[in-house]
Amino acid sequence: MKQVLILAALSASLLVGCSKNDDNSNPNVTPTTTPVVKDAVSGDVSGTWTKGSTYKITGHIQVPTSQSLVIEEGVTVVFSDSTVKPEVIVKGNLYVMGSSTNPVKFTVPDAWKTTANQWGNLWGGIIAAPTCSELLLDNAVIEYGGAVTTESSPSVKAGLYKASAGNHVPAVNYSNINGKLIIVNSRLNNQNEDGFYIEGGKVIIANNKIYTQGVSGGDAVNIKSGVQADVAYNLVYSPNTNALKLSNTGDRTPQTYVVAYNNTIVNAGWRRPTIKGGSIWVEVGVRAELYNNLLANDRFGIKRDPKNPEDNRTKVSNNLYYAYTQDGVTGFQPSTEILTGTNDMISKTVADNDPKFVNYPLSTDSKNATFNTAWDFRVQNGSPAVGKGITSFTRLYADGITLSNGKVYKSPAPSTTVGAFGTN
Repeated sequence: MKQVLILAALSASLLVGCSKNDDNSNPNVTPTTTPVVKDAVSGDVSGTWTKGSTYKITGHIQVPTSQSLVIEEGVTVVFSDSTVKPEVIVKGNLYVMGSSTNPVKFTVPDAWKTTANQWGNLWGGIIAAPTCSELLLDNAVIEYGGAVTTESSPSVKAGLYKASAGNHVPAVNYSNINGKLIIVNSRLNNQNEDGFYIEGGKVIIANNKIYTQGVSGGDAVNIKSGVQADVAYNLVYSPNTNALKLSNTGDRTPQTYVVAYNNTIVNAGWRRPTIKGGSIWVEVGVRAELYNNLLANDRFGIKRDPKNPEDNRTKVSNNLYYAYTQDGVTGFQPSTEILTGTNDMISKTVADNDPKFVNYPLSTDSKNATFNTAWDFRVQNGSPAVGKGITSFTRLYADGITLSNGKVYKSPAPSTTVGAFGTN
């Protein structure tokens, strides 16, 4: 117990960015940390993985209950066993604390990043047990995951996620209805199936990029019952299925309530051969508020299931729809299965409502999943997205979610420029 308390105190001090010099007479001097390379890491992990270090994961790893793992900026976590395809099980808490110039990377050896491995499947994912009260991903890169569970997978043995063999693991699965999940300023790419599969908690998902994700299925953000979330300023490019799937399935309390605003969703749903593909899907009693989202060349507009409808308090307004093809225009038009909202701007003809992206060819094949990092999804002056957003709605976490270390993460304020990136 004493060791646990010491570890918790150490983790908390690291999280708030404070450092204490061993020389008490000179408290303003911050000690330097020496990066390390740890080979053949597996089993239980906790404490702090120090700035700039490399950890080579060759087996499943687990943060034990009542313990924490803090991963500092610039750490590279390399999953380097193609046979085991390790999972990260979080029974305690996980704090990933990268920076914009020095993110934390969950990745694979560079030699594995080939066209043949475009869809990942090379390691599992980050799977949090219901005992995980806090999971933070700030400035993280998560790539090449989504391996298939087996009977020997720790997630299957522990009854986590879908608790059965034969399922592709999401990049992140969170399941504590009383917990806190923060995913901000991060990137998810080359993922085999779902990106974030969330089954409970107070949640902020903001300022992330998700692309090259989903093969046979796969939603970028898949939210079930027990979740209350703000989802904002995310770019989702060419998800196989939906960018956001919002549902109250699971019979957990509280009812799912999601405020999703100022997201940019491009080329969603076309790579999935069934009608489940789309852009945003609302179903089964979810309470959703959808504002200021920019939907470009998606297969459908905001899709619903008339047989399992959304909560009647759902609100939709001030979203912009652009379609380069007639099929896209058709998929956006209101119907019993496609929601329309107040002050929505919906393409009536091909190329109507050109968002005027700074650098993205709107003629790009709708099934293209290869992301060009030079693309710029800000909009130019004169775009119909400028000034057409609404800011009068209430975010769930405008005042923030406070983690146990005292650090506060707030949902970003909405913008009157529709979409995730504003103007150039």
